Parts: sequence; C-alpha cells; structure tokens
Amino acid sequence: MRTRIGLILAMVMSTGFAGAPSCSAAAADLEPMPIKAAPTTPPAFNWSGVYFGVNGGGDWGHQDPFNVLTNRFDSVNIDYSGSQVGGTAGVNVQVSYLLVGLEADLDWARLRGSSILTPTVLGVPQAFTLNATTNVDWDLSVRVRIGYAHENWLYYTTAGVVVLGASTDLTTVTGANPCTTVTLIGATPGMLTCHGTDKRIGATVGGGIEYGFTQNWSAKVEYRYTMAASLEASQMSQVLAGINYRFGLMP
Repeated sequence: MRTRIGLILAMVMSTGFAGAPSCSAAAADLEPMPIKAAPTTPPAFNWSGVYFGVNGGGDWGHQDPFNVLTNRFDSVNIDYSGSQVGGTAGVNVQVSYLLVGLEADLDWARLRGSSILTPTVLGVPQAFTLNATTNVDWDLSVRVRIGYAHENWLYYTTAGVVVLGASTDLTTVTGANPCTTVTLIGATPGMLTCHGTDKRIGATVGGGIEYGFTQNWSAKVEYRYTMAASLEASQMSQVLAGINYRFGLMP
C-alpha cells in the first residue's frame, strides 16, 4: 500500500515540475513590450532666416526746397508726391511667437513737387520770384522689425534711420542770383538756373503685415512715416508693398 502511494506521489511531482515554466521563460514573459514612437507632425511655419526681396510703392509729403541751395531764405515747404522702387535685404529670428529682425531698403525714387515762390529773408520779401522744383531721388533706410508671428501671418512694427537724396532746381527770369553755393547749369542772359543736391538724415517708423505663401516666399504691405533733415525737414508718408525670398532657415 505504501509502495503504491509513493509511486503515485512521485508521478504527480514529476509531472508538475515538467509542466511548470522555467525561470528564464517567466522572466522573458515579464519583459516590457516595445513602445512605438508617436507619429511626427510637420514643423510649424517659421520666419527665421536671411531674405532678399523687391519693394515699391507710393509716397507723398513736403520739403523745403531752399536749404538744398542756401540757408539764407526763410522756411518754405513744397508738397510733392510720386513713387519708389528698389531692393530689400534682412534677417529674422523667431522664438515662439516673437520675431526680431533687421531690414534695409535702398530705393530709387521719383518724388516731385513744384511751386512759384517769392523768397523772404527774415520775413522781408525779396525782389524776385522763383520757379522752384524739389525732388527726392533716392531713399535708404536701415530698420529694426519686431513682430508677432502666427503661422503664415506676421504682424510687425518697424523703426530705424533713413537717408533721403534731395535735389532742387530754381529758375528766375530777372537775372538775379538766388543761390549761394550752387552749380550753375545752362545760364543764359535774362535767366539763371540753379541746381543743388542734399542728403537729409532722419528717422522712419511704421508697421505692416506679411504673409508666407511657402516657407521661402512671402509678400508684405506696410506704412512708414519718415522725417529727415539737413537745415530744414522733409516729411513723407510711404505705402509700400514687397515680395521676399527667405533661405537658410534657422532651427
């Protein structure tokens, strides 16, 4: 009897140990399952990078024609208007929604105004009348841009320094010389023509909106108010549009 019971227990124990998983198999079952990486999404639109472009638009304002030639006349302003076109270069750095950039424009301008004037000295009218034509021939500005970037849209303010190339032509039919340090051109009996040029340095401030069609191409519209001076001030409003190509995007 005891022999039978011993044989049965031995068979049960051997069967149980044979069916039990080994320690190595159990450890393998406890290893964590590999986790699949989350799908990546395309990066959001980023304005960072160096860019070049073209710009153009319309301008209007007024300036004193006399100080281009002499400082002895009282201040007189002539209204002018016209257009400008040129090139743009700049760089943007975007951090989150904030954009900081530096931009420069160099434009050829055709801003012109004319008037018939009787100059005064210390408020006393002079004995001759002048046909005055005043121009802005070119425009150079270097500006900081600070903006809010929301996907493809950029809303920004801009401010910096500006240099205007001004010129004036004065004529009189009396033969009197209204000019001091000037270049005489085409002088004939009974008529004297005076021509002078001047570089006026000042400030410009404004704002605009820019839209990115792709990560590289964008278009903008902006308004700027400019005031520049040598002896007298030139004041000008500008509405400009431009197209930029941006490359070398920063991370």
